[in-house]
Amino acid sequence: MDSEEFRRQGHMIIDFIADYYRDVEKYPVLSQVEPGYLRKRLPESAPYNPEPIETILQDVQQHIVPGITHWQSPYYFAYFPSSGSIAGFLGEMLSSGFNVVGFNWMSSPAATELENIVMDWLGEMLKLPKSFLFSGTGGGVIQGTTCEAILCTLAAARDQILNEIGRENISRLVVYGSDQTHSALQKAAQIAGIDPKNFRAIKTTKSSSFTLTPESLQAAIDLDIQAGLIPLFLCATVGTTAITTVDPLGPLCDIAKRYSIWVHVDAAYAGSACICPEFRHFIDGIEGADSFSLNAHKWFFTTLDCCCLWVKNPNALIKALSTNPEFLRNKASDSKQVVDYKDWQITLSRRFRALKLWLVLRSFGVANLRNFLRSHVRMAQLFQELVGGDNRFEIVAPRNFAVVCFRVLPSASGLGDGKANEGANELNRKLLESINASGQLYVSHGMVAGIYFIRFAVGATLTEDRHVIAAWKVVQEKLDGILATS
Repeated sequence: MDSEEFRRQGHMIIDFIADYYRDVEKYPVLSQVEPGYLRKRLPESAPYNPEPIETILQDVQQHIVPGITHWQSPYYFAYFPSSGSIAGFLGEMLSSGFNVVGFNWMSSPAATELENIVMDWLGEMLKLPKSFLFSGTGGGVIQGTTCEAILCTLAAARDQILNEIGRENISRLVVYGSDQTHSALQKAAQIAGIDPKNFRAIKTTKSSSFTLTPESLQAAIDLDIQAGLIPLFLCATVGTTAITTVDPLGPLCDIAKRYSIWVHVDAAYAGSACICPEFRHFIDGIEGADSFSLNAHKWFFTTLDCCCLWVKNPNALIKALSTNPEFLRNKASDSKQVVDYKDWQITLSRRFRALKLWLVLRSFGVANLRNFLRSHVRMAQLFQELVGGDNRFEIVAPRNFAVVCFRVLPSASGLGDGKANEGANELNRKLLESINASGQLYVSHGMVAGIYFIRFAVGATLTEDRHVIAAWKVVQEKLDGILATS
């Protein structure tokens, strides 16, 4: 690798990305291409001879950018955010530049030790109990995504109990969540060998704000025990996918403790906000859980992928996930004085993810991180006020963080009472499609208790008040157009 040529091409890429961010709000937020568009534009086979970076970047601009949905656009309000930052990008560059494969301590001591440190730093910012930190009796690891975090903790819980009761009893193990729990739990249960009949998505109701109630969990456990089954694992959520509701951690953990159920707390989206003192109460009761995770790549300005997982009992993970082939044997690992992260995750190889989180924590500082998060919550409050000022709309669920769930009221559909909700659902679908087809902004939908609604998630790093106000005007204009032609 020629360092000067790398410098030349690197500057070109940085300039390209800087220009992209300068112009990002000019692009249609949701890609407007049709399936299969790219195969029509690119050659059928790879080039035999090298091509200059200038030509490749031209093709990126002409062929790749049109097929991108612009998650970093200030008009991106769909799903949950994937917020980036200069610090996050540069940390990713450093990580890619070093290109280490940090499967154990010896393979790159700094990769392991920095991860130990930043996971304790972030855990302390969240005021997690010492039992989750390396400075206490637990520890943290950076996984790729929540799917991996849940699978790893479920495997640890599974093996912990099967080592006591015998592996032939795996068909008796039961996993619990709610009908609002992320589908990652069901996928993890499938991969971990849990009988699909033993997966419980406990029904939630509007009267409890769609949280998993202690009473409904207890009832489900009682039925399973009566049937000769063994409660194994509970996933409670702080900030559910549809409406960001928060399960009552303390009471759920109290019930789980009676039956030695492993409790994992999924705070993928909302966990970041809990570094702010005014939001910390949402994870009250965390001391009763066994593991806790949040995605720094969602709402913490750290590029994908960066899922932070803390566990009280690292040995449970290690026993379930470790392999020790001869070619990896070394004095440091044998001494048991170091962390080998290969034994805390599914894969052997791993990236130096801690670098980008370290850069984010240092470049922002705790005070500025809190202020950015608060600014997103404030903008969500602004949008909620705008919705409340138009009597054709309603807020579907209480706003806990920076996601506003709203819909056009059934009365606007023009249908009678018998079909009003059905008509409202169809009207809101049309509204969502019209908004997104415009390219002016991007929103996604949710559904609870048969009600279809639109989710407006503030969290893109570049979003300002003016973008929120402009987005609301688009919503109103699109509804006006639909009602005028219906």
